[in-house]
Amino acid sequence: MPLKDVLLALVVIAVWGLNFVVIKIGLQGVPPLLLGALRFLLVLFPAIFFIPRPRLPWRWLLAYGMTISLGQFAFLFYAMAAGMPAGLASLVLQAQAFFTLLFAVPLLGERVRAGQLLGLLVATAGLTLIGLRSGPGMTLAGFALTLCAASMWALGNIVTRRIGKVDILGLVVWGALVPPLPFLALSLWLEGPATLERAMLGLDLQSLLAIVYLAFAATMLGYGLWGRLLSRYPASQVAPFSLLVPVVGLSASALLLGERLDIQQGAGVGLVLAGLLVNLYGARLPARA
Repeated sequence: MPLKDVLLALVVIAVWGLNFVVIKIGLQGVPPLLLGALRFLLVLFPAIFFIPRPRLPWRWLLAYGMTISLGQFAFLFYAMAAGMPAGLASLVLQAQAFFTLLFAVPLLGERVRAGQLLGLLVATAGLTLIGLRSGPGMTLAGFALTLCAASMWALGNIVTRRIGKVDILGLVVWGALVPPLPFLALSLWLEGPATLERAMLGLDLQSLLAIVYLAFAATMLGYGLWGRLLSRYPASQVAPFSLLVPVVGLSASALLLGERLDIQQGAGVGLVLAGLLVNLYGARLPARA
C-alpha cells in the first residue's frame, strides 16, 4: 500500500478514534436520542441529492439503516450518557468483530476457525474483567448498552455481507433515510417533549460543532475514505488498521477528558486487543509455523 493510502487510513483511524470524545462532549448539551436524530439528518441533507442511490432493494437499505445506523448509535449514545467512558466505549464496541463471527454461523452458514475461537475466548476474558470493574468510572448499564451497540453493528455487518459489493458512502447516506424519524420518536417517548424542546432551544456552539463532526467527519469523511481503500485493496490489508481505533480512542479520552484506567481495566483492554489480533491473524499462524 503506497504511503499516500496509508496516511488516508490513519486519517480515518484518527477521526473514528476521536469520535468517542466528541460524542461525550455532544452529550453534555444534547440528549442521546436527539443527538442521533440530528447526526443522521445532517448526513442525509443535502448529500442525498448528490450521491446516487446504491442499486439494491429498499429492504436492504432498511435493514442497514435499522442496524448499523439506528440500533448501533441509539445503544452507544445511551451507553455513554449512562456512564460509559469514551475510551472504554471505543474498545468494547470492537466486540462487534466477535458478534459478527457468532451471527455469521447461523445466518450465513460460515464456519468458526480455531484461531477465531481462541480470539473470541481471549477477548471475552478481557470484556469480563472490564465488566466486573463497574463503579464510578464505568457503570454496568453503560457497559451492557455498549455491548448491545456492538451486536447491532455486527448485524449490520451481516446485512452488508448479504448485499455484496456496493458503494459504501452511498449505502451510508441512503441508509440515513431510516434512523431520523425513529430517533425522534424514541426521543419524544423516552426523553420527553420538554427535554427535546429545551435541548433544541439551547443548542450552543459546542453542541453544534459536535453534531457537525459526527455527521461530516466521522460519517461522511470516515466511511468515504474507508470505502475508497476497500475498493482498492483486499479487506485483509485494510482491516488491521481498525485495531488502532481503540488505541486512539483510549489515548484521546485520557488526554482530552482525563479518563484513566485502573489495573484491572488495563488488563481487560490488553486481553481484548490480543483477542482481536488473534482473530485477525490466528488463521495465518499455523501456516507460517
